[in-house]
Amino acid sequence: MKKDNIENSKEKDSLALKEEEVVEESEKTTTEEDKAEFKTTRQSGERNWYVIHTYSGYEEQVAENLKQRIESFGMENQVFDVIVPKEKQIEIRNGKRRTVEKRIFPGYVLVDMIVTDDSWYVVRNTPNVTGFIGFGVRPTPMSPDEVDRIKKRMGVEEPKYKIEFSIGDLVRITDGALKGFEAKVEDIDFDKGKIKVLVNMFGRETPVNLDFLQVKKV
Repeated sequence: MKKDNIENSKEKDSLALKEEEVVEESEKTTTEEDKAEFKTTRQSGERNWYVIHTYSGYEEQVAENLKQRIESFGMENQVFDVIVPKEKQIEIRNGKRRTVEKRIFPGYVLVDMIVTDDSWYVVRNTPNVTGFIGFGVRPTPMSPDEVDRIKKRMGVEEPKYKIEFSIGDLVRITDGALKGFEAKVEDIDFDKGKIKVLVNMFGRETPVNLDFLQVKKV
């Protein structure tokens, strides 16, 4: 479980560093200088996964618009797939547990493509795309290992529990009838995502079973 957290952190750090390399340009203007520079630095015609940066909250819209543009321009033989990486997470709302899908990397969309003059132009000029991740106007392909890690996270059928508590930790209950009470962790069920805590009530410690999402570390 700790290994998963470390890998997730590394992926986020990696994308955070790459984000600094995104070229800031006007929303929908690709200059002649950009095109000329791209033609002298473009990739060798190999198929790879690339990352495009979008305005926050527009990831799904960008993916849909790009798919439509690929079909309209007949680019199916150069741009093969567009995905917004998501994973299942468990959350508690109004006392009820539910599974939701959340974006792994907000502000990013992955594109499986062969970079050519035409494919680069179609992707780059999709509304709300701010640029490719790379150096200058040259997109940098993702490594196969990075692509595999992301696909594995997306392909997990059941969300994993991320429990960062240990027996003896002090926690505060954040949901349910005992909201606001402080308690001590007595037992943890990692498989079910449940914990048993001792709540000091009426001058004595009372054991209470909770979902791990109903408490937070003090």
